[in-house]
Amino acid sequence: MLEARNISLEVDNGEESLLLLNDVNFCVPCGHFMAIVGPSGCGKTTLLKTIAGIKSATEGTFVWQGRDLSEEGDFEPHEIGYVPQFGIAYEELTVDENIENAARLRVKADSETIDDLIDMALVMTGLEEIADRQVKLLSGGQKRRLALAMELVAEPRILLCDEVTSGLDPRSEREIVQLLHDLSRNTGCIVISVTHSLEQIHLYDSVMVMVQGNLAYHGSPSAMQHYFSVEDVKDVYPRLSQREPEEWRVSWLKHRVFYYQRLEKEHVEKYRSMGTKPPTPRSEEEAPELPGFFSQFIRLLKRRLTIFFRDRSQLLLQALMILIFPVLVALFADKGQEQLLTISETRGPDMVQDVQSQQERAERRARVGSALSGIVMFEVILLGLMGSNNASREVAGERLIMEKEKFAGMRVPAYVASKAVFLAGLVVVQSLWMYAFVQFFGEFRGDSSNLLYFLIMANAAMTSVCFGISANCRTADQASLLCIYLVGFQLPLSGAVLALPDMVNTITQPFVSAYWAWSGSIKGGLNPEELKAVTGIVQTTFSDATLCSAVLWGHVVVGLLLAWWGVRRERWE
Repeated sequence: MLEARNISLEVDNGEESLLLLNDVNFCVPCGHFMAIVGPSGCGKTTLLKTIAGIKSATEGTFVWQGRDLSEEGDFEPHEIGYVPQFGIAYEELTVDENIENAARLRVKADSETIDDLIDMALVMTGLEEIADRQVKLLSGGQKRRLALAMELVAEPRILLCDEVTSGLDPRSEREIVQLLHDLSRNTGCIVISVTHSLEQIHLYDSVMVMVQGNLAYHGSPSAMQHYFSVEDVKDVYPRLSQREPEEWRVSWLKHRVFYYQRLEKEHVEKYRSMGTKPPTPRSEEEAPELPGFFSQFIRLLKRRLTIFFRDRSQLLLQALMILIFPVLVALFADKGQEQLLTISETRGPDMVQDVQSQQERAERRARVGSALSGIVMFEVILLGLMGSNNASREVAGERLIMEKEKFAGMRVPAYVASKAVFLAGLVVVQSLWMYAFVQFFGEFRGDSSNLLYFLIMANAAMTSVCFGISANCRTADQASLLCIYLVGFQLPLSGAVLALPDMVNTITQPFVSAYWAWSGSIKGGLNPEELKAVTGIVQTTFSDATLCSAVLWGHVVVGLLLAWWGVRRERWE
């Protein structure tokens, strides 16, 4: 049995506090199908999220099978399922693949058991005939069925559904409500569904009516008309506006004993007519065990790779960047191949000729130095842009799905590690290709292995920082914009074009990864003569390659820590 005892939820709303839930009390037995209804903004979804633990009640407690959740720990992931209003499936994957991923992230079992759970979920939700269809091809009703199937693989004891019938046609709505009705009967699961519609009210075992955070009624659907003194249940909403919310709450407290006695009697008679006893909760020994870190990591990484190779727009963008960006750098590569002329220590008899010769050498040295510096910075900036594209939407673009999977038992370290490994693969491939392509058209005049190292670090640093930004942004568009701004400021703040004032440079330089990759490539890689040519035309001071490497690694670590912190935080809205 699930019991709510004096649940209240109050939040600050600027100058005053807002009471979202006011002293809500109810009891729901196992194998029960309950609707939460009421006008828009009455607290239906807030109550559902409070049951789930997504929102914390400021007063009161929930009791589950005699366990006080506020004192003895919240629901275990296997005990509760939550189907939110938003989609929780990946569009590029098939129905079967989404259900399999949900099962392998939530249940530790052998392949045969997992297959049985998947088949069971497909059959119960009527999706077996479209198991191989991609989610982006499904109708609204089919997507709602898929969301239910992804919860059923863990065989939860409580299933919470938030507006799963909203926006559906009448036929699809009835099918979904009938499915939830059958689930409660066949599995003994408590199913609580938030809905605005009263069309299928007869299929519920009980109906809870909310009005501005107050419980106005919780009883049998057949008794609603009598309680609210209306001829049709559709007239309940207009009837609610005729009294103050607090009056409805007080009225319900006076009459609830009678209606609860009736509910209890109907509950027993319902299962008696089915020839069974009311269901009892499964023991802890029967509860599924959550997979470990490594199992979840492998599953998440496989899923990410599958989505990547099926997302044609992303693949095309990656291909264009990998093909076009190195070509842009190679167009200027020949400018850095002009040979330097050494300045003679002895002077000839013709002073005019000596001056002209020295002037020619100085001009050539400036051209070569400018070209070498510009080419390296061009590579660094383009790799930074690739890094931004790699990671800016990586978490923010799937935040709601991620929050749902965390709620279901996905481990944060496994999620962050899977993303980090995937992004590391992109970094290595992009950087190696940039290095190889440019080297083919114009060999680096110095330690090429040092150049390759710093190109990889330039990409890795920007990718990691943008990964951290993505994990802390609410939307993918917000994350993309911030990451583009970050890349856009790299060139002017690096000092490659113009040296910044010392005061500004001291503040900004530690955060500009382009400077450290550019500086490390030149100071630690160029031959002595070429290095003199570069330092002769660049006003910015170059740092030691070891320091550059350490700072770039610092960017990587900070980015990963930001990502872990951002993923760990709960952001459902």
